[in-house]
Amino acid sequence: MDTQNDKNTLNFSPDTPSKCTWATGNDIKNSPHRHVQITPSEEKILPNILSQTRNTPIVRINKLNKDAKLKCELLAKCEYFNAGGSVKDRIGRRMIEDAEEKGLIKPGDVIIEPTAGNTGIGLALAACVKGYKCIFVMPEYMSMDKVNILHALGAEIVRSPNTTTLDSPDSDFGVAHRLQKEIANSIILNQFRNAENPLVHYDETAEEILQACDGKLDMFIACTGTGGTITGVGRKLKEKCPQCKVIGVRSEAIPGKLNEVEGLKRGFIPTTLDTSIIDKWYECSNKDSFICARRLISEEGLLCDDWMIDRKYLEKQVSTKNQKWREMKVSSLDLVYSPTLIASLSCYDCINIMEMKGLEQMPVLDEKGRVIGIATMGNMNAQLKAGKVNTSTPVSSVTYKQFKKITLDTTLSKLSSILDIDYFSIVINEQMQSSESNDVFCKQTIAIVKKIDLLRFIFKQQEAEALPIEGI
Repeated sequence: MDTQNDKNTLNFSPDTPSKCTWATGNDIKNSPHRHVQITPSEEKILPNILSQTRNTPIVRINKLNKDAKLKCELLAKCEYFNAGGSVKDRIGRRMIEDAEEKGLIKPGDVIIEPTAGNTGIGLALAACVKGYKCIFVMPEYMSMDKVNILHALGAEIVRSPNTTTLDSPDSDFGVAHRLQKEIANSIILNQFRNAENPLVHYDETAEEILQACDGKLDMFIACTGTGGTITGVGRKLKEKCPQCKVIGVRSEAIPGKLNEVEGLKRGFIPTTLDTSIIDKWYECSNKDSFICARRLISEEGLLCDDWMIDRKYLEKQVSTKNQKWREMKVSSLDLVYSPTLIASLSCYDCINIMEMKGLEQMPVLDEKGRVIGIATMGNMNAQLKAGKVNTSTPVSSVTYKQFKKITLDTTLSKLSSILDIDYFSIVINEQMQSSESNDVFCKQTIAIVKKIDLLRFIFKQQEAEALPIEGI
């Protein structure tokens, strides 16, 4: 190595012989280089990765505050330094530890959770260390980069439609509870009601902030999803810094438009959110949120926005162990071919038809006989109850339209990938038939397939083969 760097270094070939004079026994005081001593860590070797889900750094913001002409010192708690990349790693670890202490779960059990992705990553991280299986229910609009990370951690993803109401059986909450009823030895830890969510922030995050700031803090600002972070930290601050203002930030409500800031739910107040400790609320638009996130990256060096990652960089890692089902065809599934609805029919007529036929869901066709999606009894009733539609509204207005068509020859591996993104898929089976007058025509039968149907098949197959359930 050269003893110094100068402009001439640019002209050197990368394989230039080293001029380094280092040798064992040399006194470091005689080194021509600058050396920096590090402060020894309290823990030399961490027992496992879960120990890296706390004690994140607090960093001073130096540029954005000047542009905003702030007179105060502005600090950022960098929770993306947690092993799974977000503040939710803390609650994933804490909720599982609490369930273990109470005897609610044991290794091999299945953890099911509705999530925007980050809590899922936190839970999956702890689950893979401790030996649990995970199934997470995510709305369709949530990003695929989180899905890929969850798959890499061994979790399974079930999608729910974007346009459901909270009490709909097709919502992420409804789908999660249906899965929990059907899958043996499974549990929903329920981040929106679990006391360990705010408690971990009361016990850990708040104390870390107070220690770093020597117990002096004028204002704490946090966004709200489940409300666990702002509730836990806010309660501790109200105890130890009564003068500190707690500011809540929520996403701006835009009628008819999905919130692009993932994880910030609207329309209900989670059990884990204590609004009494919040002194003032502010709303932030999608645009302002992303512009600020990109400025934190480019001006402060804080890599806080995972939307900046090219989603094609992370490929889905799939183990093939004990997964014979992947090469099987859709025709192997217990398909139930369904009668169909016409898009122009009213919600009232469709509900009556479903009740008469004893069905919870039916495909919807346009006037040319093309499939445009599915309608479900649960969603229609929920939309009617919420006043978003009336009985005369065409069923096309409450139809789930994000799906892909497949055939009986589609592999279950391909179907699984499709259902990582979509709530359902439509199986189209076309058969050429002849009439009595020898006219040839195409008969089309339609079946709806959801992730829960695939999961049932996988569980049944592997139980029959007496194999451990892996890779779902």
